[in-house]
Amino acid sequence: MPSPALTDAQLIARALVAQDQHAFAELVRRHQSTVRACLRKLTAGNHALADDLAQETFVLAWRKLATFRQEARFSTWLYRIATNCWLADARKRKAELLGDHVDDVASEDDEAITDGDATQGDHARAAVLKLDVERALAALPPAERAAIVQCYHNDLTHEEAAYVLGCPVGTVKTHVLRGKERLKAALSAYAS
Repeated sequence: MPSPALTDAQLIARALVAQDQHAFAELVRRHQSTVRACLRKLTAGNHALADDLAQETFVLAWRKLATFRQEARFSTWLYRIATNCWLADARKRKAELLGDHVDDVASEDDEAITDGDATQGDHARAAVLKLDVERALAALPPAERAAIVQCYHNDLTHEEAAYVLGCPVGTVKTHVLRGKERLKAALSAYAS
């Protein structure tokens, strides 16, 4: 009979008490996809940067595991570390993180719409819409983008997002509201 899967709390305890790297590796395995997805949204789809920041996130999580007080879910704590890594990288770069590859993808999608049949056109239109949403999200100020990603992509409550972002709940709500208004304006062509 197989043993039941350990909870995150049990794995954390093993990693802390026995310095069990296998327990921490299991935590990484469980959470790496969601952390990478979060970082890909924050980095405007820059997969290489997101993967680098995810790796940095888990290295920091291993080093700081003893500081995890279990006031929030482990995944929320990881999102906070990931967001802080992204913000530190953005400060270091002092530039918007939107890559040039987005324009190349848009040109390919536009060609697919004109060259393909109706089904390919529908898929291409969906791809262009997705790309436009990513562009609009990438154009948001970093604080608004981070709040939108935490609340809508990571499905965190405003309170959890405030914890992740290290700011008051009211600030998160303001960033989300302003971000949604900017996204709505940027994507107004799709309203009809």
